Amino acid sequence: MSTAMNFSTKSFTPRPPDKGAFPLDHFGECSAFKERFMECLRHSGYESAACRQHAMAYLECRMDRRVQLMANEPLEKLGFKDLINEKSEEKPEK
Repeated sequence: MSTAMNFSTKSFTPRPPDKGAFPLDHFGECSAFKERFMECLRHSGYESAACRQHAMAYLECRMDRRVQLMANEPLEKLGFKDLINEKSEEKPEK
């Protein structure tokens, strides 16, 4: 009697990420935003909630670049709805 396992009964089919590709920033177009975010993380003891403004700025930079560093997504869908509301409340009305 054989004790060999048959691994060919199930096959794995890879699927792409839900939000698409997130390519590397080879030209360093958003490196200043990334550095500010990383500096904030170091100062806050790596508490990411304290650095959400910097994270939002970094993602905006990636979406705004012409080399398609990230697909355009509404910031509300990326979890920054509360920060957008704060930003609009801070602007003085004319």
